[in-house]
Amino acid sequence: MKHKISLLSAAILSVLVMGCNHDNSVTPDPTPKTKLPYYKEWPSIKSAIPKNQNIEDEVANIVSQMTLEEKIGQMIQPDLREITPQEAAEYKIGSILNGGGAWPNNNKHASAEDWAKEADKYWLAVKGAYEDRPFNIPFMWATDAVHGDNNVFRATVFPHNIGLGAAHDPELIEQIGAATAEEITATGLDWTFAPTVTTPRDYRWGRVYEGYSEDPEIVWKYAGKMVKGLQGDVEGLKSDKHVLSNVKHWVGDGGTTDGVDRGENHYTEEYLRNIHATGYFSGLKAGAQVVMSSFNSWHNEANYDMDENDNITYNKKIHGSKYLITDVLKNQLGFDGLVVTDWNGQGEVSGCTASDCPAAVNAGNDIFMVTSRADWQSFYNNTIEEVNKGIIPMERIDDAVTRILRVKMRAGLWNKPMPSERSNAGNEGILGSEAHRSIARKAVSESLTLLKNDENTLPLANDAQYLITGSAMDNIQKQTGGWSITWQGGENTMDDFPGAQTMLMALKQQVGEENVTTDINMADTEKTTAIVVIGEDPYAEMMGDIKSSQTLDFSTIKPSYKEDLETILDLKSRGFKVVTVFYSGRPLYVNEIINNSDAFIAAWLPGTEAGGITDVLFAKGGADFNGRLSYSWPNTKCSTTINRHAPNIVDYATPEMEQDIDGEHAPLFPYGYGLSYNGGSDVKPLTDDLDNLDLDPRNWGCGQDKPDDGKATNPLELFGKSSTQEYIAKIDGQANGWNAINVSINGETSIGSITTKPITREFQQDTLNVNFSGETDEFIDNSAAELFLEAPDGSKTDRNAYLNAESTLQFDVVMLEKAPEDFKLSMHCEWPCHGEVNISKVMPQPVTNPGKNDYTTIKIPLKCFEDSGENFANLNRPFLIYSTQKANFNIGNIRYVPKVVDAAEDAIPCDQLKDVLAQQ
Repeated sequence: MKHKISLLSAAILSVLVMGCNHDNSVTPDPTPKTKLPYYKEWPSIKSAIPKNQNIEDEVANIVSQMTLEEKIGQMIQPDLREITPQEAAEYKIGSILNGGGAWPNNNKHASAEDWAKEADKYWLAVKGAYEDRPFNIPFMWATDAVHGDNNVFRATVFPHNIGLGAAHDPELIEQIGAATAEEITATGLDWTFAPTVTTPRDYRWGRVYEGYSEDPEIVWKYAGKMVKGLQGDVEGLKSDKHVLSNVKHWVGDGGTTDGVDRGENHYTEEYLRNIHATGYFSGLKAGAQVVMSSFNSWHNEANYDMDENDNITYNKKIHGSKYLITDVLKNQLGFDGLVVTDWNGQGEVSGCTASDCPAAVNAGNDIFMVTSRADWQSFYNNTIEEVNKGIIPMERIDDAVTRILRVKMRAGLWNKPMPSERSNAGNEGILGSEAHRSIARKAVSESLTLLKNDENTLPLANDAQYLITGSAMDNIQKQTGGWSITWQGGENTMDDFPGAQTMLMALKQQVGEENVTTDINMADTEKTTAIVVIGEDPYAEMMGDIKSSQTLDFSTIKPSYKEDLETILDLKSRGFKVVTVFYSGRPLYVNEIINNSDAFIAAWLPGTEAGGITDVLFAKGGADFNGRLSYSWPNTKCSTTINRHAPNIVDYATPEMEQDIDGEHAPLFPYGYGLSYNGGSDVKPLTDDLDNLDLDPRNWGCGQDKPDDGKATNPLELFGKSSTQEYIAKIDGQANGWNAINVSINGETSIGSITTKPITREFQQDTLNVNFSGETDEFIDNSAAELFLEAPDGSKTDRNAYLNAESTLQFDVVMLEKAPEDFKLSMHCEWPCHGEVNISKVMPQPVTNPGKNDYTTIKIPLKCFEDSGENFANLNRPFLIYSTQKANFNIGNIRYVPKVVDAAEDAIPCDQLKDVLAQQ
């Protein structure tokens, strides 16, 4: 039910002095005065980079001479790992990207010079392809530099956008943009997929941290500043000191139901425009030359089906929305730059695949991020054929290519030398320079948000003793988050971030190593303050979503997170003063942690410069807490969609998919809350007593109506796009002494007898290719190997609820070779306790060059494993494939599925698997 409120007077806001013990009966004004306009209609945007008639004439001249094949080549953007310079020349490809975890020569520590020389290869190859033509079209390279040039070794890694939003400092945003651009130009690249101007409205979404705020006003204030920093003005963009800026993801990605990544947005057009689109208005005004289409759908009658006679029901995906891309963005807003798809985003439009989607072309997308070799080559041929058949009008192709060349010309690419010869290219000193790290350190300090400070626990003294502990105290992965060197931000160590500081390192530098211990038994409770640094593991798109069977309770999102809570409870029980520093990509329910902390700081995802934290904790040079929440902070485990009322919408009505912040879901700390060393905040918390916060007893997921009562009702996603990341893939075997190693989702992992490689089936790196060598070469009598899933720490979990729910183990597989006779599937309850079946006779026949629809879903009752010895009360390896023989297959989407979700009438009977075992 929609709920309307009247605007409250801004006068009710008062300064709160901590220490009073009462509940505040009045919530702060959710819609204070704002400079953000209300947009009754889609506005017409006047860009800071206007049309230039000389450019228009030159572009028109080139387009008139291009062949259809040359035009389509400009519209295709493969991933670095899936195209050679020779192929770029053959197809006259207009641009490439380096997806997360892609580096020159697959070298994670590639230097600035390595990047620039790699860019040279493609630049020269494409230039050579035009030698026999009366014109040339330069090549360009795009990258995901979303919090600094974060894919590059030695680069400065700035705080993620969620932290920058808490800083409330638009000028700082422009400085960060300029610094990021300078580091990108050191690598010779041309274009960054930034800034993200989403307005996240549901904390379950795994990309919340990519948004500056739940509030459209902050996003509106920041977007233009970041664009200006990255691109500069008209002349700056032409220079080799700036890069093309890309506002994304158009539009509404932060408003999906239940926070599902790539899900459904059901906001009205008025709210889509005034909440989810404001960052585009300021970003385009500042001159952003690229807009990226969004994966989500928008369910509104205005989002019409372009062809109602094709017998395909349009699924409202924005990659196929002519209304939003052409009618609104290009025509009403007047955007004359280019629109790029997200990673194979066209494949999600109904009736499409990644390699064939005329609907997405006709909708108005100009460049297609078709990442794999097989797909982009097929897309090239299919699109040419569809133009020749009249399915795609030539005018649409010409519009796309005109926009691409216009942007390239505005960026001065015809006048720039090859990448390695540009002024900053190859300059390693620019990456992570002292000047850039200083900006990042300032950004960290400004983003810190003090939520509790009992009895002036802070600031800390330099001449005192400190115990530092917690899962994040010396963990650069938790500190930097996703999109940091690798796509998901994992598989990193301090060796990957030279010059970076963790909190442990920063504390030792601040007070001296002699005053710091990490051993609780060496600390005197009377003289020692405990600093506990805790936080989420890194994640990026898809992998970071909080699933329907989970809540916002930090300590239960992953089993390992509970250890941080237990550490704090232990310290408090021993009498320590506890200062908690929390790294997270979103506000989470942490009431029990706050109750047992004397001071609590939301540090967000600060990046590489933890010194910015200690600067404020110790009030270095008068530093103070200036951060103020740009997201509301939950008081209950399922207050997932609590948002400041959009300040530009008079008589704002809470949308049906959000929770009313005046009711049971009132935030513990409302938007704008934050303490300073004077003890006060201009915005009041829900209660002044932060030592005795009520604890939410809920023990079932936010997407569930009631507890499971011993029977699971939701699937347990073990591996794939929907995984909770509770388990990770590992391999071991005789060849390496059965020493388990983690499987990389960024590249090949091998012990010789077994090799894995991440591949894309439906979503980025959602599937593994697994190759058992068998008894070949050096692996004769040494070939036994296994792929398995296990918690990172190898811990056990009680999964009897899935056995009780008559669940099936399900996985999607395609065999590339016939399954061997020795092909065992098992589950372990700490070896030798296990249950096992032989699946050699039930696997599908091999497929050559499989597509995404060639996979078979195998379903096996969990009861089969119990019957053969598995104890689900102590499950530590929920999935394991073992063989001594040669096998090659692709596997993904591994899960336990309760009978209430899938009756699985096509499951393989246990008796059939027993027959297989009897034959061996």
